[in-house]
Amino acid sequence: MEQQPAPPHGLSPLRFLTEIIAWVATPWALWSVSPILAVLSVIVLIGLPTVFATPQDKKQVLVPVPGVVTIAILALTLAAAAIAPWIVWNPIVAVLCVVLVIATIVFEIPRWRWLVRQ
Repeated sequence: MEQQPAPPHGLSPLRFLTEIIAWVATPWALWSVSPILAVLSVIVLIGLPTVFATPQDKKQVLVPVPGVVTIAILALTLAAAAIAPWIVWNPIVAVLCVVLVIATIVFEIPRWRWLVRQ
């Protein structure tokens, strides 16, 4: 049986920082529209990657999904981290968040290639 290569994890701290921005800015931006939407956004942004994961990409996988689904879930988080800061924070901070999202994407490409092959 052939052993699968370990997944490249890029710069996980960048991805984590981007996730935190999405987790904070998105509900903050949605709160004035609807507190229920704000709470649901946190459940979606934290819950989806917790429940759905690609085997070998995470140690504990509750519901295994193809790599493309993992990428789509991260894309949702990246979009939230790029858009929500423009609504709630100073434009300078929003620009820095977009730069962080772009850097995260660049460093995630090897991991995404690996995920697509799974």
